[in-house]
Amino acid sequence: MKIQLNGKEYQVEDSRNLKILIDQFSKNPPRALVAEVNGEIVKTPRWEQTLLKDGDCVELVSFVGGGSLEDPLVIAGKNFTSRFLLGTGKFKNKTDLTDSITSAGIEIVTVALRRIDLERHEENILEYIPKNVTLLVNTSGARNAKEALRIAQLSRESGYGNWIKVEVINDSKYLLPDNSETIKATELMVKDGFVVLPYMSPDLYVARELVKAGAATVMPLGSLIGSNQGLKAKELIKILIQEIDEVPIVVDAGIGTPSQAAEAMEMGADAILANTAIASAGHPPTLAKAFNLAIQAGRLAYLSKTSGPRDFADPSSPLTGFLYEG
Repeated sequence: MKIQLNGKEYQVEDSRNLKILIDQFSKNPPRALVAEVNGEIVKTPRWEQTLLKDGDCVELVSFVGGGSLEDPLVIAGKNFTSRFLLGTGKFKNKTDLTDSITSAGIEIVTVALRRIDLERHEENILEYIPKNVTLLVNTSGARNAKEALRIAQLSRESGYGNWIKVEVINDSKYLLPDNSETIKATELMVKDGFVVLPYMSPDLYVARELVKAGAATVMPLGSLIGSNQGLKAKELIKILIQEIDEVPIVVDAGIGTPSQAAEAMEMGADAILANTAIASAGHPPTLAKAFNLAIQAGRLAYLSKTSGPRDFADPSSPLTGFLYEG
């Protein structure tokens, strides 16, 4: 029988299952190998049970990121090909988290540190995150700089690494970050050897203070966290993009659709962090892939230096020299 494998036609034996096919054609498969048959992701445990038939279209993709080594995202001297960061909260099905990471080529994910429940067994979120992904521990739950630093130190001690997303929030209604305490937390953590990515309300003076304190990025909210409202703070974020060039600008919170992510990237944002939109989708891995493509498109549009809107019409074809002159 004939199948399409990664865009090429192959003749294979009848009644061949997906695992045999993968073993035959992928001599050294990467750890985070994702298989797709006729547009549907087939999870690893089902490879042997998935029989192929004549005309099937199979895609084998690996975890390589969603960008280009020629245009990397650089944070704290580390290069990333993907400009899409993913939050790991709110996923009802943890395998959807794994599939979202792999289908979108995500290289940085946020995780939270919480007390363990002594009364029952809890799943370890790290079991669902590929080993080569950079963990960014967020300090959610911290109400001031001192509490944020404590969470960071606990996470480092537990082996999560030293990349920290600072979240200092006192407001329980709107969940707006406390910019003043965020600056203090950034100063303390940088002195303690952490790579600090602070989440903040977009404000130029605050952004400058964060850069001065040694922040590895500036992460302004697009709109209220978890709201999916998009770029409500668009004009303020534009100012940060125009004025802050020492570190990447990562738009975080409120991005609800791929088109909103693309718009932020077209403005000149360096990356997008999303969680709620993906985790609450009917099929999270598919939406994660859509976000990744939109982020790539937005980045390419920004690099192309689009001419922008005009106040007048400008014909794409000449209006003279055919039926009449003038």
